[in-house]
Amino acid sequence: MSGGGEHLKDEGTRRQVVLAGGIAGLVSRFCIAPLDVVKIRLQLQIHSLSDPSSIHGLKGPVYKGTLPTMRAIIREEGLTGLWKGNIPAELLYVCYGGIQFTTYRTTTQALSQLHPHRLPPSVESFISGAFAGGVATAATYPLDLLRTRFAAQGRERVYTSLWSSVRDIARYEGPLGFFRGCSAAVGQIVPYMGLFFATYETLRPRMASFNDYLPFGSGDAAAGVIASVLAKTGVFPLDLVRKRLQVQGPTRAKYVHSNIPEYRGVFKTIQLILRTQGVRGLYRGLTVSLFKAAPASAVTMWTYEHALKILREMDIASEK
Repeated sequence: MSGGGEHLKDEGTRRQVVLAGGIAGLVSRFCIAPLDVVKIRLQLQIHSLSDPSSIHGLKGPVYKGTLPTMRAIIREEGLTGLWKGNIPAELLYVCYGGIQFTTYRTTTQALSQLHPHRLPPSVESFISGAFAGGVATAATYPLDLLRTRFAAQGRERVYTSLWSSVRDIARYEGPLGFFRGCSAAVGQIVPYMGLFFATYETLRPRMASFNDYLPFGSGDAAAGVIASVLAKTGVFPLDLVRKRLQVQGPTRAKYVHSNIPEYRGVFKTIQLILRTQGVRGLYRGLTVSLFKAAPASAVTMWTYEHALKILREMDIASEK
Protein backbone atom coordinates (compact mmCIF):
# COMPACT_ATOMS: atom_id res chain seq x y z
CA MET A 1 0.00 0.00 0.00
CA SER A 2 2.59 2.51 -0.97
CA GLY A 3 1.68 6.15 -1.01
CA GLY A 4 -1.71 7.67 -1.64
CA GLY A 5 -3.73 9.09 -4.49
CA GLU A 6 -3.20 7.94 -8.05
CA HIS A 7 0.15 6.29 -7.39
CA LEU A 8 -1.50 3.76 -5.09
CA LYS A 9 -4.06 2.69 -7.70
CA ASP A 10 -1.44 1.70 -10.31
CA GLU A 11 1.09 0.00 -8.09
CA GLY A 12 1.79 -3.65 -8.77
CA THR A 13 0.14 -6.26 -10.94
CA ARG A 14 -2.46 -8.63 -9.50
CA ARG A 15 0.10 -11.46 -9.32
CA GLN A 16 2.63 -9.24 -7.56
CA VAL A 17 0.04 -8.07 -5.03
CA VAL A 18 -1.09 -11.64 -4.29
CA LEU A 19 2.48 -12.86 -3.77
CA ALA A 20 3.52 -9.85 -1.70
CA GLY A 21 0.40 -10.12 0.47
CA GLY A 22 0.95 -13.84 1.02
CA ILE A 23 4.61 -13.35 1.92
CA ALA A 24 3.72 -10.55 4.32
CA GLY A 25 1.15 -12.72 6.07
CA LEU A 26 3.53 -15.68 6.35
CA VAL A 27 6.39 -13.68 7.84
CA SER A 28 4.13 -11.75 10.19
CA ARG A 29 2.44 -14.86 11.55
CA PHE A 30 5.73 -16.61 12.33
CA CYS A 31 7.02 -13.61 14.27
CA ILE A 32 3.95 -13.07 16.47
CA ALA A 33 2.72 -16.67 16.95
CA PRO A 34 3.63 -16.86 20.69
CA LEU A 35 1.80 -13.62 21.46
CA ASP A 36 -1.21 -14.89 19.56
CA VAL A 37 -1.39 -18.04 21.70
CA VAL A 38 -1.07 -15.98 24.89
CA LYS A 39 -3.83 -13.63 23.72
CA ILE A 40 -6.21 -16.49 22.99
CA ARG A 41 -5.54 -18.10 26.39
CA LEU A 42 -6.27 -14.82 28.18
CA GLN A 43 -9.38 -14.15 26.12
CA LEU A 44 -10.82 -17.54 27.03
CA GLN A 45 -10.14 -17.10 30.75
CA ILE A 46 -13.45 -16.17 32.36
CA HIS A 47 -12.81 -16.01 36.10
CA SER A 48 -12.04 -12.74 37.86
CA LEU A 49 -8.50 -12.36 39.18
CA SER A 50 -9.78 -9.84 41.71
CA ASP A 51 -12.32 -12.32 43.09
CA PRO A 52 -10.55 -15.25 44.79
CA SER A 53 -13.85 -17.12 45.13
CA SER A 54 -14.10 -17.41 41.34
CA ILE A 55 -10.77 -19.24 41.23
CA HIS A 56 -11.55 -21.68 44.06
CA GLY A 57 -11.99 -25.18 42.73
CA LEU A 58 -11.09 -24.13 39.21
CA LYS A 59 -9.61 -26.79 36.95
CA GLY A 60 -6.88 -25.55 34.68
CA PRO A 61 -4.27 -22.78 34.79
CA VAL A 62 -4.78 -19.23 36.03
CA TYR A 63 -2.97 -16.76 33.80
CA LYS A 64 -1.91 -13.32 35.04
CA GLY A 65 -0.36 -11.09 32.42
CA THR A 66 1.56 -11.63 29.20
CA LEU A 67 5.00 -12.75 30.38
CA PRO A 68 3.73 -14.93 33.27
CA THR A 69 1.33 -16.61 30.84
CA MET A 70 4.14 -17.24 28.39
CA ARG A 71 6.32 -18.72 31.13
CA ALA A 72 3.45 -20.90 32.35
CA ILE A 73 2.83 -22.30 28.87
CA ILE A 74 6.53 -23.08 28.40
CA ARG A 75 6.71 -24.72 31.84
CA GLU A 76 3.58 -26.84 31.42
CA GLU A 77 3.56 -27.55 27.68
CA GLY A 78 7.08 -26.89 26.46
CA LEU A 79 8.40 -24.25 24.09
CA THR A 80 6.34 -25.65 21.22
CA GLY A 81 3.20 -24.78 23.21
CA LEU A 82 3.72 -21.18 22.11
CA TRP A 83 3.24 -22.24 18.51
CA LYS A 84 0.07 -24.31 18.94
CA GLY A 85 -2.24 -23.81 15.99
CA ASN A 86 0.60 -22.51 13.88
CA ILE A 87 -0.15 -24.69 10.82
CA PRO A 88 -3.74 -23.50 10.31
CA ALA A 89 -2.60 -20.02 11.35
CA GLU A 90 0.12 -19.93 8.69
CA LEU A 91 -2.40 -21.08 6.09
CA LEU A 92 -4.80 -18.45 7.43
CA TYR A 93 -2.33 -15.59 7.24
CA VAL A 94 -1.03 -16.49 3.77
CA CYS A 95 -4.52 -16.86 2.30
CA TYR A 96 -5.86 -13.89 4.23
CA GLY A 97 -2.97 -11.66 3.19
CA GLY A 98 -3.32 -12.54 -0.48
CA ILE A 99 -7.11 -12.10 -0.53
CA GLN A 100 -7.00 -8.93 1.57
CA PHE A 101 -4.44 -7.04 -0.49
CA THR A 102 -5.92 -8.20 -3.80
CA THR A 103 -9.43 -7.10 -2.78
CA TYR A 104 -8.08 -3.82 -1.42
CA ARG A 105 -6.24 -3.09 -4.66
CA THR A 106 -9.24 -4.02 -6.83
CA THR A 107 -11.63 -1.95 -4.74
CA THR A 108 -9.42 1.14 -4.71
CA GLN A 109 -9.02 0.91 -8.47
CA ALA A 110 -12.81 0.65 -8.89
CA LEU A 111 -13.43 3.62 -6.59
CA SER A 112 -10.89 5.69 -8.49
CA GLN A 113 -13.12 5.46 -11.57
CA LEU A 114 -16.01 7.32 -9.92
CA HIS A 115 -15.29 10.59 -11.72
CA PRO A 116 -16.55 13.27 -11.39
CA HIS A 117 -17.90 12.19 -8.01
CA ARG A 118 -14.64 10.84 -6.60
CA LEU A 119 -14.70 10.17 -2.87
CA PRO A 120 -12.11 11.75 -0.54
CA PRO A 121 -8.94 9.58 -0.25
CA SER A 122 -9.60 8.76 3.42
CA VAL A 123 -13.14 7.59 2.60
CA GLU A 124 -11.85 5.48 -0.29
CA SER A 125 -9.29 3.89 2.02
CA PHE A 126 -11.93 3.17 4.67
CA ILE A 127 -14.32 1.53 2.20
CA SER A 128 -11.58 -0.46 0.50
CA GLY A 129 -10.09 -1.63 3.78
CA ALA A 130 -13.45 -2.59 5.27
CA PHE A 131 -14.53 -4.51 2.19
CA ALA A 132 -11.15 -6.25 1.85
CA GLY A 133 -11.20 -7.27 5.51
CA GLY A 134 -14.75 -8.61 5.33
CA VAL A 135 -14.12 -10.66 2.19
CA ALA A 136 -10.81 -12.08 3.48
CA THR A 137 -12.28 -12.91 6.89
CA ALA A 138 -15.30 -14.77 5.51
CA ALA A 139 -13.19 -16.67 2.98
CA THR A 140 -10.62 -17.89 5.51
CA TYR A 141 -12.79 -18.18 8.63
CA PRO A 142 -12.59 -21.99 9.06
CA LEU A 143 -8.81 -21.67 9.36
CA ASP A 144 -9.25 -18.97 11.99
CA LEU A 145 -11.53 -21.24 14.01
CA LEU A 146 -9.05 -24.13 13.80
CA ARG A 147 -6.22 -21.82 14.89
CA THR A 148 -8.19 -20.81 17.98
CA ARG A 149 -9.12 -24.36 18.93
CA PHE A 150 -5.55 -25.64 18.66
CA ALA A 151 -4.20 -22.65 20.62
CA ALA A 152 -6.81 -23.34 23.33
CA GLN A 153 -5.60 -26.91 23.84
CA GLY A 154 -3.59 -27.61 26.96
CA ARG A 155 -1.64 -30.77 27.64
CA GLU A 156 -4.79 -32.74 26.86
CA ARG A 157 -5.10 -32.85 23.09
CA VAL A 158 -8.61 -32.33 21.79
CA TYR A 159 -7.50 -32.85 18.19
CA THR A 160 -4.49 -34.98 17.23
CA SER A 161 -3.93 -33.36 13.85
CA LEU A 162 -5.26 -30.76 11.47
CA TRP A 163 -7.04 -33.43 9.44
CA SER A 164 -8.64 -34.97 12.52
CA SER A 165 -9.97 -31.57 13.58
CA VAL A 166 -11.58 -31.00 10.19
CA ARG A 167 -13.04 -34.51 10.22
CA ASP A 168 -14.40 -34.28 13.77
CA ILE A 169 -15.93 -30.83 13.35
CA ALA A 170 -17.60 -31.88 10.10
CA ARG A 171 -18.90 -35.09 11.71
CA TYR A 172 -20.13 -33.76 15.05
CA GLU A 173 -20.92 -30.10 14.33
CA GLY A 174 -21.69 -30.04 10.63
CA PRO A 175 -20.57 -27.44 8.06
CA LEU A 176 -21.82 -24.57 10.22
CA GLY A 177 -19.42 -25.70 12.95
CA PHE A 178 -16.58 -24.19 10.94
CA PHE A 179 -18.26 -20.78 11.09
CA ARG A 180 -19.02 -20.41 14.81
CA GLY A 181 -18.59 -16.72 15.65
CA CYS A 182 -18.22 -15.66 12.02
CA SER A 183 -20.72 -12.81 12.44
CA ALA A 184 -18.60 -11.38 15.28
CA ALA A 185 -15.48 -11.74 13.13
CA VAL A 186 -16.96 -9.87 10.17
CA GLY A 187 -18.55 -7.33 12.52
CA GLN A 188 -15.10 -6.74 13.98
CA ILE A 189 -12.95 -6.80 10.89
CA VAL A 190 -15.01 -4.40 8.77
CA PRO A 191 -14.59 -1.37 11.07
CA TYR A 192 -11.10 -2.54 12.08
CA MET A 193 -9.68 -2.75 8.58
CA GLY A 194 -11.55 0.35 7.50
CA LEU A 195 -10.06 2.35 10.35
CA PHE A 196 -6.68 0.70 9.88
CA PHE A 197 -6.28 1.47 6.18
CA ALA A 198 -7.76 4.94 6.47
CA THR A 199 -5.32 5.79 9.27
CA TYR A 200 -2.42 4.05 7.55
CA GLU A 201 -2.88 5.82 4.23
CA THR A 202 -3.20 9.15 6.05
CA LEU A 203 -0.12 8.67 8.22
CA ARG A 204 2.24 6.99 5.77
CA PRO A 205 3.11 10.03 3.62
CA ARG A 206 3.65 12.10 6.77
CA MET A 207 5.83 9.41 8.39
CA ALA A 208 8.05 9.30 5.31
CA SER A 209 9.74 12.50 6.45
CA PHE A 210 10.98 10.61 9.55
CA ASN A 211 12.53 7.72 7.59
CA ASP A 212 16.06 8.65 8.66
CA TYR A 213 15.11 8.30 12.34
CA LEU A 214 12.96 5.14 12.20
CA PRO A 215 14.01 1.46 12.43
CA PHE A 216 14.83 0.06 8.98
CA GLY A 217 14.41 3.59 7.64
CA SER A 218 10.75 3.01 6.87
CA GLY A 219 7.67 5.04 7.67
CA ASP A 220 5.53 2.06 6.57
CA ALA A 221 6.17 0.17 9.81
CA ALA A 222 5.54 3.17 12.08
CA ALA A 223 2.31 4.07 10.28
CA GLY A 224 1.22 0.44 10.51
CA VAL A 225 1.84 0.34 14.26
CA ILE A 226 -0.15 3.49 15.03
CA ALA A 227 -3.02 2.53 12.74
CA SER A 228 -3.24 -0.97 14.19
CA VAL A 229 -3.25 0.12 17.85
CA LEU A 230 -6.01 2.68 17.30
CA ALA A 231 -8.20 0.33 15.28
CA LYS A 232 -7.65 -2.75 17.45
CA THR A 233 -8.65 -1.00 20.69
CA GLY A 234 -11.92 0.16 19.19
CA VAL A 235 -13.15 -3.29 18.13
CA PHE A 236 -11.49 -5.56 20.71
CA PRO A 237 -14.70 -6.73 22.48
CA LEU A 238 -15.92 -8.33 19.25
CA ASP A 239 -12.59 -10.14 18.89
CA LEU A 240 -13.00 -11.59 22.38
CA VAL A 241 -16.60 -12.64 21.64
CA ARG A 242 -15.41 -14.35 18.46
CA LYS A 243 -12.89 -16.43 20.42
CA ARG A 244 -15.50 -17.45 23.00
CA LEU A 245 -17.90 -18.54 20.26
CA GLN A 246 -15.22 -20.42 18.33
CA VAL A 247 -14.67 -22.93 21.13
CA GLN A 248 -18.35 -23.71 21.59
CA GLY A 249 -19.66 -27.14 20.68
CA PRO A 250 -19.07 -30.67 22.00
CA THR A 251 -15.40 -30.02 22.84
CA ARG A 252 -16.04 -26.84 24.89
CA ALA A 253 -15.07 -28.37 28.27
CA LYS A 254 -11.91 -30.08 26.96
CA TYR A 255 -9.73 -27.04 26.40
CA VAL A 256 -7.17 -25.63 28.83
CA HIS A 257 -9.94 -23.46 30.32
CA SER A 258 -12.56 -26.12 31.04
CA ASN A 259 -15.09 -23.70 32.56
CA ILE A 260 -15.98 -21.71 29.43
CA PRO A 261 -19.75 -21.04 29.58
CA GLU A 262 -22.12 -21.91 26.78
CA TYR A 263 -22.57 -18.85 24.62
CA ARG A 264 -25.20 -18.36 21.90
CA GLY A 265 -24.95 -15.44 19.51
CA VAL A 266 -22.91 -12.25 19.55
CA PHE A 267 -25.26 -10.00 21.51
CA LYS A 268 -26.21 -12.65 24.08
CA THR A 269 -22.52 -13.37 24.63
CA ILE A 270 -21.80 -9.69 25.22
CA GLN A 271 -24.72 -9.45 27.64
CA LEU A 272 -23.59 -12.51 29.59
CA ILE A 273 -20.01 -11.27 29.85
CA LEU A 274 -21.17 -7.85 31.03
CA ARG A 275 -23.47 -9.41 33.62
CA THR A 276 -20.95 -11.89 35.03
CA GLN A 277 -17.58 -10.20 34.47
CA GLY A 278 -18.33 -6.51 33.94
CA VAL A 279 -16.97 -4.24 31.23
CA ARG A 280 -13.40 -5.36 31.96
CA GLY A 281 -14.44 -8.85 30.95
CA LEU A 282 -14.78 -7.65 27.36
CA TYR A 283 -11.17 -6.50 27.32
CA ARG A 284 -9.33 -9.58 28.62
CA GLY A 285 -6.09 -9.90 26.70
CA LEU A 286 -6.20 -6.36 25.29
CA THR A 287 -2.67 -5.55 26.43
CA VAL A 288 -1.07 -8.54 24.72
CA SER A 289 -3.38 -7.97 21.74
CA LEU A 290 -1.92 -4.49 21.31
CA PHE A 291 1.59 -5.82 21.81
CA LYS A 292 0.81 -8.39 19.13
CA ALA A 293 -1.06 -6.11 16.75
CA ALA A 294 1.60 -3.44 16.62
CA PRO A 295 4.58 -5.60 15.54
CA ALA A 296 2.30 -7.78 13.39
CA SER A 297 1.06 -4.80 11.41
CA ALA A 298 4.51 -3.24 11.24
CA VAL A 299 6.04 -6.50 9.94
CA THR A 300 3.11 -7.06 7.58
CA MET A 301 3.19 -3.62 5.96
CA TRP A 302 7.01 -3.43 5.87
CA THR A 303 7.28 -6.91 4.35
CA TYR A 304 4.48 -6.20 1.88
CA GLU A 305 6.04 -2.97 0.62
CA HIS A 306 9.50 -4.51 0.24
CA ALA A 307 8.28 -7.81 -1.22
CA LEU A 308 6.21 -5.89 -3.77
CA LYS A 309 9.24 -3.75 -4.65
CA ILE A 310 11.45 -6.82 -5.12
CA LEU A 311 8.82 -8.60 -7.23
CA ARG A 312 8.41 -5.55 -9.45
CA GLU A 313 12.19 -5.24 -9.90
CA MET A 314 12.41 -8.96 -10.74
CA ASP A 315 9.69 -8.65 -13.37
CA ILE A 316 11.31 -5.57 -14.88
CA ALA A 317 14.69 -7.36 -15.01
CA SER A 318 13.13 -10.43 -16.64
CA GLU A 319 11.61 -8.27 -19.38
CA LYS A 320 14.97 -6.84 -20.40
